[in-house]
Formats: sequence, C-alpha cells, structure tokens
Amino acid sequence: MADGRESVFTSLDNAKTQLYHYKAIVIAGMGFFTDAYDLFCITAVTKLIGRLYFYDPSTNKPGFLPPNINNAITGVALFGTLAGQLFFGWLGDKLGRKKVYGITLVTMVGCALASGLSFGSSPKSVVTTLCFFRFWLGFGIGGDYPLSAVIMSEYANTKTRGGFVAAVFAMQGVGILVAGAVALVVSRAFMLAFPADNFHTNNVLSTQPEGDFVWRIVLMFGAIPAALTFYWRLKMPETARYTALVKGDHDKATADMAKVLEKPIDSFPISTAGGESETPKKVVLTPSSAYGLFSREFVRIHGLHLVGTTSTWFLLDIAFYSLQLTQKDIYPSIRLLPKSTEMNAIEEVYLLSKSMLLMALATTVPGYWFTVFLIDRIGRFPIQLGGFILMSIFMAILGFEYEDLRGEKCPSDSRFDYCNGNPKVFAVLYGLTLFFANFGPNSTTFIVPAELFPARLRSTCHGISAAAGKAGAIIGAFVVQSYTQEVKGVKRAIRGLALVNLFGVLFTLLVPETMGRSLEEISGENNEVGGKGVTSVVADDKEVKAENTNGVEKEKTTQAEMEMV
Repeated sequence: MADGRESVFTSLDNAKTQLYHYKAIVIAGMGFFTDAYDLFCITAVTKLIGRLYFYDPSTNKPGFLPPNINNAITGVALFGTLAGQLFFGWLGDKLGRKKVYGITLVTMVGCALASGLSFGSSPKSVVTTLCFFRFWLGFGIGGDYPLSAVIMSEYANTKTRGGFVAAVFAMQGVGILVAGAVALVVSRAFMLAFPADNFHTNNVLSTQPEGDFVWRIVLMFGAIPAALTFYWRLKMPETARYTALVKGDHDKATADMAKVLEKPIDSFPISTAGGESETPKKVVLTPSSAYGLFSREFVRIHGLHLVGTTSTWFLLDIAFYSLQLTQKDIYPSIRLLPKSTEMNAIEEVYLLSKSMLLMALATTVPGYWFTVFLIDRIGRFPIQLGGFILMSIFMAILGFEYEDLRGEKCPSDSRFDYCNGNPKVFAVLYGLTLFFANFGPNSTTFIVPAELFPARLRSTCHGISAAAGKAGAIIGAFVVQSYTQEVKGVKRAIRGLALVNLFGVLFTLLVPETMGRSLEEISGENNEVGGKGVTSVVADDKEVKAENTNGVEKEKTTQAEMEMV
C-alpha cells in the first residue's frame, strides 16, 4: 500500500477514542433510533387504531384490526426498508457515503411526520395513507442501515471498532425507551384529560374520540430527535477510506481525517524519476484485481462471506421480528395486561406501552450494551454463535411448554385472559430470548458486513445482507403471524422459530472472525493494493491511466509517475 494512504489508515486504526467518535455514534445512530421508535410505537398503537376504526357492535368486543390490515400496517415498512437497503447501499458506493446520508434522514423525518397526518376519517383512507407513508419511512430507514454501519466502521479505530458500530446499532435501544416514554406520557395525559369507563362498563364511550390524536402524536414525535441531527450529518466529512481507496484522492482524505482526529497526519513523500521527493496530489488505484460484485474473483474471495452474512441475517430476522411484532399478544399471556374489556381505549395504550417498556429495560436494552462492551473482548463469532444457540433453546422450551406456561382461559368474570399458568417462567424465557437476540446475532449481523468487504463494495454488500434480513422480517410479519390466531398455531410457530435459529448456528460457520484486524486486512485490500501486478498512479490533478500487462507497465502520459506498491 502506498505510504501516504497507509499513514491515513494507520492514523485511523491507531487513533485514541475521542469526542468525535461519540458524536459520530449519535449522528449515525439516529436512523436506528427512528427505526426502533417506529417499530415499538406502532405495536403500542395498533390496538388503539383497531378500537377507533374497526369496532363492530355485534361482536360485543372492542374493535380490533383484521389480521390482513394489522399485518399491512406493521409490515409495510419492512418492504420499504428492504428496497431502501438495496438502493442506498448501492448508491453509497457509487456517490459516496456522505452525499447519500442526508437524503435518508430527510426521507425518514418527512415520512414519520406524514404518518401521523394520515388523511381522512374513514378506516380505508386512514389505513391506506398510513401504509403509504410507512412504506417510504421504511425506505429511508433502509438506507441508514448500510450507510451508518459503513461510516462508523471506516471512522473507527481497530481496537474499538466493533464496540463503536455496536453502539450505533444500540441506538435502537434508545429509540425503544423514548418511544415507551412518549407513549406513556401522551396516553397518561389523555387519560387524565378524557377519563372513560372500561369497555365492559360502557362499550361505546370506552373508546374516546380523542384517542385519534394519541396515536398520531406518538408516531410524529419520533421525527424530532432525528431532525436535530440533520445539520451534523451535512457537516460530516466523507470517510478517508472511501476517498482514498474508491475516489483515489489521498490529499483530501488526509485533510479530512486531520480535522476529524484534530492532529496532523503525515503525507509521506514519493520519489520522482529525478530522485526528488514530492507530496502526491492524488493517488489513483489501478489494480488489475479491482473486481466487481458479479465477478468470479469476488465469488472466489468473498462469495461464502456474503452467503454467510445474508443467510444469518435472514434467519435471525424471521425469529426476531416475529417476537417483536407479537409482543402485544404475548403480554396478556404473562399477565402484564388485563383483558381488553377491562380497559378503555387510551388506557390500553398506556398499559401496553408500560409493559413493553419494562420488558425492554429488563432484557432488550441490556442485550445491546452487553454487545457494545464485550464484542471487542470476546469477538463477533462467539457472540453470534452463542446467541443463536441460546435463542433456539429458550424458544424450544416456550414452544413445547406453551400451554402449561400460559395457562387456560380464565372465567368470564376474571380480570385476566389466562389463569393457572406460570407467567413468571413464561416472562423469564421470553425475556432471555430477547436478551440473547441482542447480545447475539441481532447485533453481530449488523456489524460484520461493515467489516468483511472491500471499500468499493462495502456499502452494497451490507445493503444486500440487510435486505436479506428484512426479507426474513417480512416472513415473520406475514407468514409467522398468520399462525398466531390459535394455540396450536402459536406452538408450531415457536417451535419452527427454534429450528430457524439452529440453521443460524450452521450458517454462522461461514462468517470469519474480524476482531482486532484492520479493514484492509480483513477485506483483502492489503493484497489488492500492494500485491502482485497492482499499480498506483500519482497525479497532479490530471487524468492518468496505467496499463499492466504481464507485469510490464505502459505509460499513458508523461505528466504522472508510476510507482509499484
């Protein structure tokens, strides 16, 4: 590798942790904040939307969303996310990480606000516009997956890279907590302002019309923290690795990173033909092995890696999103929620969000931060492998013992849905599954694709891996949830998810350990740049081309000097 480029990367790899790294975590993590906020709060308010717009007096039950509409509202954002991951992942390698970064944030903020302003008062118009804006919200969120992961991995030092990228992903935990707090505060305020009897006492007035403002405010609030980081996203410089390795502009990479690291970075001199030394204006790579995504060389070097990252993320999200999207149905089983007839509409939002917040504080959020603090000590591979194994064990127990743990239907005069079960054991097993998902493959599947692949394909490959994950999430939202309408179906679904996690164990074996190595060493760019038959061209802002045929260099211009690296 040319000395100038090497000095920039060495400075990044050996840099001490400083304020800018923490600022980058917050800026890059806001997409995941919005992602988690949206997933959490939509689960909390879908039952309210059902009561408001789908009440049927003939059933003598509170209104609820039909399964196809519930799946559409909760799952349509996943389709948008999948499309955004593929599109923005590719665009991030073509135009640069920085240029695309602001676009994704504007899309997220705008569509989060628009989701709360869904037009009309009829069920059809509200659901249609809500699904439309949630699709595009997912599209923006999808773009943030590859860009945030790659930006953080390319800024971070080698020693703490895993923890920094994990911290970006752990902003999902912050999003969950803020969503819970917002839903609690808003619903509590409306409960006090507009008190109402429960459904059992008054089946009509138990659904307060003002509840229509509750779900809209909760959805819209998630846009505010993300919008506050827009200015800082525009101020972030392009990553040095993209600028040097993809664009070939060493001078700009050095200048940008000197500002970021707040210290000068040496730009080592390069000898000219006359024996003099000069600092290069631009270093352009012309490696004979600069292979593309669909080349045989990529398949040979990284083919199994891409199979490993896509398959593990796909399998993980089938299980993980099935758990997340069905929380509102799990909590009655572990007696965190009373019967729906024992609550009014806004009270149900309050108690549901309270239950979700408690579960997140006890299991989900600690799992993220265990990963942050331990991933650079014990490695990515053990965390992912152990997470899949433990998730499989806990879900198998839940699947086989589901009826005994949940209990049987309570008498009609009981406040709860299920009696004579073992809700504490149920809650512990469910919580441990969530904990080891986050202190496990839910974090590592996000981190590893940002490290394995060369800079020119890093964002694209991360986007492909993430899109495979969202394909799994779509299966969880639309296929797995279709089995949750009856007890036998729930048992089969949970057992099937335990098996899915076992397949995750097998495909994890295709993913190598990346801890403690530089990105160039992991991706093989140390061999591409500086290996056999690779030429670096030093230019003074003029177009330079070089050919390399059987190791013989041919000059295309006299305004550049060639240096074998």
